[in-house]
Amino acid sequence: MPFGFSKSGNNTPADGGSPFSSRPGTPKFKDVVLDVMRNMKHEKDSEAHQIFRQSAGHAPKGVRLLPETVNPEEETVPGIQHPGSTGVIYCSERAIANGFSYTAQHEWANLGQGAPEVGPIPNAPERPKTIQMPEDSLEYAPTTGVKALREAVANLYNVTYRQNKASQYTYENVCIVPGGRAGLSRVAAVIGDVYTSYQIPDYTAYDQVLSAFKRLVPVPTALDPSNKYKLDIQQTKKDIATQGLAVILASNPRNPTGQVIKGNDLKELVALGREGSTVILDEFYSWYIYPENDKDLGKSISSAEYVEDVNQDAVIIVDGLTKNWRLPGWRVCWVIGPKNLVTALSQSGSFLDGGANHPLQLAAIPLLDPTHARNERVALQKHFKMKRDHVLARLKDLHLDVDVPPHATFYIWLNLEKLPAPLNNGLTFFEELLKEQTIVIPGIFFDINPSHRRNLFNSPCHHFVRLSFGPPVEDLDKGIDAIARVLKKAKKEGMRAFGHSYKKSIDEPINLASKTVDQV
Repeated sequence: MPFGFSKSGNNTPADGGSPFSSRPGTPKFKDVVLDVMRNMKHEKDSEAHQIFRQSAGHAPKGVRLLPETVNPEEETVPGIQHPGSTGVIYCSERAIANGFSYTAQHEWANLGQGAPEVGPIPNAPERPKTIQMPEDSLEYAPTTGVKALREAVANLYNVTYRQNKASQYTYENVCIVPGGRAGLSRVAAVIGDVYTSYQIPDYTAYDQVLSAFKRLVPVPTALDPSNKYKLDIQQTKKDIATQGLAVILASNPRNPTGQVIKGNDLKELVALGREGSTVILDEFYSWYIYPENDKDLGKSISSAEYVEDVNQDAVIIVDGLTKNWRLPGWRVCWVIGPKNLVTALSQSGSFLDGGANHPLQLAAIPLLDPTHARNERVALQKHFKMKRDHVLARLKDLHLDVDVPPHATFYIWLNLEKLPAPLNNGLTFFEELLKEQTIVIPGIFFDINPSHRRNLFNSPCHHFVRLSFGPPVEDLDKGIDAIARVLKKAKKEGMRAFGHSYKKSIDEPINLASKTVDQV
């Protein structure tokens, strides 16, 4: 057991004797509380989980008697329901309640935000600093996007993934969208009543998409950590045959595990798009591949490589400038697929989002030049591989070994199961790090659970947090230092220091009513 804890995760005698220090048969109340915390089996026993459930939109379904609202004292708006926030938004709101501010975020380590650092990195092309705004760019852009940008996207994919293939992408295969979630929402809006396969764990926003678009009937597949969260393509084929799956939705590379579907597995997955299923692949981390040999730097991954006919294969790709070009604030992304898909997306975009920013679409065109893109990829892969290795080494020094190290993305899927309770669950670990001005994302947000009926303690993601090595190195070190402080405190004070006294709002003082267990 790490950190000198006994196997039970507290300072009880190794021979299994009573943990209570008072006379036999009369345990102190604080020790009773500690014993309850050590043996928590249900979310209702956890303060961190109850704060989550009390947040509007996150109550378990089937128990809601009244419309949910941020403030129960406020009037509700008839017919309005909170859909629940994504993991990043919930965690940001909880951080704000603990003093985080976007105007003073340098004081915090944000290892939760799913975004890369946006400043200069070694040997990368110069960052865009200005944009031109010709008068016609002040008009609305088409809902499918500016034609020249669509042509640039198609050309980049043809040069990178489809050389010497008869079937080539054209601008008619590309729809520009204002962000990845907008792209997924457009796609979801044009899919009929179908069974949709998704995996656990995966990108948090899929939960809201599958909940909001009721025609998508979600069918989950839990990925096996002992198999490195690999998607079993043969099992997927069986599920298609036995369960009537019509749509396969997945991120690749995989968020949050940092794994990647590649080679023959990716080829077989794409082939499902020729066999009666629609394959939707979120490829936002397609450049974040970390090869063992430097000669492979600059290579990226995309299902586009294995598409045979760009207008017949039912393969839908979602990507954009957000992650690969490190321009999340631009909100310029794209969906690639057959022509008839793009015409449908034009229609759904007309009532969902209206289209992407016109001037920034024009500014994006030169960034998609294949030579420029390759230079970006090489610099990005070198820099982020260095950061990955740095964080993994620091975690190892803290005896927090990563079961399945990432080969892609900029995320580490960290298993806390070997820590003593309550630090061994992601939501409590997250709350404790907020006290240290550090943000991570609890694993439960990657448990895509549209029905929201599961006891969170039973979630396969309960013991995990996602750490992002997207930020600059100095922020990463600040966050790992915070984790080290929590573990040092645990070793010094035991588990009585954790699992309680969490602030619910920025206006709330330190909760003296919820004293530390020593004060009970």
